[in-house]
Amino acid sequence: MADKFDLVVVGGGPGGYVAAIRAAQLGMSTALVESDHLGGVCLNWGCIPTKALLRASEIHHLLHHLDEFGFAADNIRFDMAKVVARSRKVARRLSMGVSGLLKKNKVKVIDGRGRLSAPNTIAVEKDGKPVAELSAPHIILATGARARQLRGLEADGQRVWTYREAMVPAAMPKSLLVVGSGAIGIEFASFYRQMGAEVTVVELLDRILPVEDEEISDLAAKQFTKQGIVLHTKSKVGVLKKSADGVVATIETPAGEQRIEVERVISAVGIVGNVENIGLEAAGVKVDKTHVVVNQWGETGVKGVYAIGDLVGPPWLAHKASHEGVVCVERIAGKDPHPIDVSSIPGCTYSMPQIASVGLTEAKAKAEGREVKVGRFPYLANGKAIAMGEAEGLVKTVFDAKTGELLGAHMIGAEVTELIQGYVVAKTHETTAAALAETIFPHPTLSEMMHESVLDALGRRIHL
Repeated sequence: MADKFDLVVVGGGPGGYVAAIRAAQLGMSTALVESDHLGGVCLNWGCIPTKALLRASEIHHLLHHLDEFGFAADNIRFDMAKVVARSRKVARRLSMGVSGLLKKNKVKVIDGRGRLSAPNTIAVEKDGKPVAELSAPHIILATGARARQLRGLEADGQRVWTYREAMVPAAMPKSLLVVGSGAIGIEFASFYRQMGAEVTVVELLDRILPVEDEEISDLAAKQFTKQGIVLHTKSKVGVLKKSADGVVATIETPAGEQRIEVERVISAVGIVGNVENIGLEAAGVKVDKTHVVVNQWGETGVKGVYAIGDLVGPPWLAHKASHEGVVCVERIAGKDPHPIDVSSIPGCTYSMPQIASVGLTEAKAKAEGREVKVGRFPYLANGKAIAMGEAEGLVKTVFDAKTGELLGAHMIGAEVTELIQGYVVAKTHETTAAALAETIFPHPTLSEMMHESVLDALGRRIHL
């Protein structure tokens, strides 16, 4: 006899656990099936532990620039094992926190792997043995995604790493090759470079961080190059030859073929959805390029079956998954939620410098046929940035010239991953350039650059 619930969620990542909690808040009896650690890849092997590592690299960088602030220190060193241990401790603490939240909201958590076994039914197994059978009129699939493997670049956990191995190195490698310059690749490149490794990044497209505004990408490339990271764009990795000492990589660049020797390779070439072994085919759920096909409410086309998060495709972001979970559940509960506006989802890269953005790039806005007004303000003209010793960066805003609508915002520099939310709120609530210009920003703060960028778009910039 199957245990009956109003809703069963398969997957306990940032999409799944948030959906389960919201359902419980709305009075639905809810079960959550998770075979690994609660919090998913983001909390355990992605967003959170990488930020702990990057924090360590920021401290390492600061300790080697103490003279700029009037300090001196000798024999500065780090213990890689302790750096990694702190990162894992942070992840465990938050995973336990998720467990507490689910218990508090009376969500039934079942340890195992779930799959669609019949209409409105989830069969749960653990180590190949049946654990439970769950029945519900509504089932949300939130099984996430994993690192993409390219032929010739397959991760072996030793010489060639995915993000998982890159987060728990037994020792600090002296040299690395990072394949792919999206957020994941750039964050690892930044971490290892700041910790002292020689780093080379290879990107197939014509610039690093290709989803970002071209001006921001160019500024990032200049700063990374200044830090000593070697960047190869319009390039691809050919042959990898492993040895006892490392890997010899052949790189095909516009200038010709190059060979470099590194201790480790990090493959950061995207992700694929975890669509296998969850009963999709038998249930009739449509899959396209490893991702479940859904509408704006997370509905799959099969009655009572929904999907959210990385399983359904880009943007592959934890905050997008969480919001999708809420929208999906509220729709199930008969509420009237707003569907997600993808153009208002912020993206962040927590490298040094940080990069953050929301909405259309200048090029995309023009490609849509819009007449635009663009505002810019550099960090070097901001008092707080200078006082912090962080005078490199830029805030850029893109507005519709006719209506004043905020189309996009693009930032590079210290703390922009925190600042971007101001523009996200403005964009979500359709705030115009004129309204932003009338908004009072506190002084002295980095946020004043956001105001000045808006003023610049209107031809009213003050402090430069």
